[in-house]
Amino acid sequence: MDLTKEISALEKDLVQWRREFHRIPETAMEEEKTASAIAEKLRSWGLTVHTGIGGTGVVGILRGKQGGKIFGIRADIDALPVTEETGLPFASLHPGRMHACGHDGHITIALGAARVLSNCRDELKGTVVFFFQPAEETLNGAQAMLSDSLVKEMKLDGVVGIHIWPDLPLGKIAVRGGPVMAAVDRFTVKITGKGGHGAIPQKSVDPIPVASEVVLALQRIVSREIDPLKPAVLTVGRIEGGTTFNVIPDVVELEGTVRTFDPEVRSLVARRMEEIVKGITDGSRASYSLEYEFGIPPVLNDGKLAGWIQGVLNRSLGEDAIVADLPPSMGGEDFALFQEKAPGVYMFLGTHSEENPLYPIHHAKYSLDERVLPIGVRVFCELALNFNT
Repeated sequence: MDLTKEISALEKDLVQWRREFHRIPETAMEEEKTASAIAEKLRSWGLTVHTGIGGTGVVGILRGKQGGKIFGIRADIDALPVTEETGLPFASLHPGRMHACGHDGHITIALGAARVLSNCRDELKGTVVFFFQPAEETLNGAQAMLSDSLVKEMKLDGVVGIHIWPDLPLGKIAVRGGPVMAAVDRFTVKITGKGGHGAIPQKSVDPIPVASEVVLALQRIVSREIDPLKPAVLTVGRIEGGTTFNVIPDVVELEGTVRTFDPEVRSLVARRMEEIVKGITDGSRASYSLEYEFGIPPVLNDGKLAGWIQGVLNRSLGEDAIVADLPPSMGGEDFALFQEKAPGVYMFLGTHSEENPLYPIHHAKYSLDERVLPIGVRVFCELALNFNT
C-alpha cells in the first residue's frame, strides 16, 4: 500500500472530521455525541466496535488477515469547561465547552489511522485496538476503561498515544524513553482556629497567619529537602477563609497539587507535608486535617519501544522529523495507566508555525494547525503496520 497516497486522499475528510468534533465538545463522562459519531465511523469501515466502555468510551478492533501481536492506539475524546473565543466558523456549539486541548485532533488522527488501516487488512499483521478514552482531563477515564471487563481481559503487546503540542514546530514528533509526564497528586489542608472580632485577636486563634506560614513552609520542601536533580512541583492553588474584613474566621482551607517523577520524592513530599502542617498548627494552638490523594503515576515511556518507534519514524519520515530530547513535562496524563497494562510510549506532535498565533493548550483562543492531522495519521499507520515485522 502507498501510505502517502492513501493519507493524501483522506486529507479533506480529516479536516471535516476535526471540525465536526470541534463543534460538539463534551466534558468528562458526557461525551455521548462524540462517542456516537466515533462508533458510527468505525462500524462503517468494518471494525468491531464496543461502546459504553468505562462510561462513554469506545473501543474499535481491527484484525489483520495475518495473525500476530496486538497493538493499541489510544486517543482522548473529552473537552474542557472553557468558553471558546477563537471566532472560528466551526466554533463550539455547546456554551461553556471547548476543545481547547487538541482532543478533537487526537480523535481525528486515530480515526484517520483506522480508516487507512481498514483498507489494508491483507497487509496488516496482528490486531490493532483503538481506545477512544473519555475523561482524560479529570484523570479518571483511563482507569474507568481499563477496569471494564472487555479491556481488563484483553491482551495487549504495546500501546501508543500522542498529544498535539503547540510548543513544538509543526510536524516534529517528540519520542523518548523514560519519564515524559509527571505523577499528579492532590492535597487539601483544613486549618481550624477560633474565630472572633478582628480588633481583639488575642481572644482568637487566627487561622489565616497559620495558613500563610504553612504555605511558605511547604515551598521549602521542594527548595531545601529534595535533590535539585529530581524535579518536583508543589503548588497551592486555592486558599479560602473568612467572610468579611473585621472578622477572624474559624477555618482556612488550602488546596493544591504535587507533581513528581521519582517515587521516593513523591513519598517524601507527602510525609513532610504532614509533619510540617502538624508542627505549625501545634505551635499556633490550631488544629488541622490533611487529605493527601495519590493520583495517577508518571508517564514512563518504555525504552525499548521508544527506540523502536524512533527507528521506524526515522526511516519513514526522516531523521529531521524526530525530537529525541524534549524535556519532561510536569503536566499529568492518565495514559500512564495504559502503560501498566502493556509497554507504552506517549509522543508529542508539534503544531507551532510562524503564521499561526501561539496560544497554549487550555486557552480560550487555542486552535490546532490542521496540517498536522495527516502527519499524525502517518505516525500511527507506520507503527501499526510495522509492529509485527
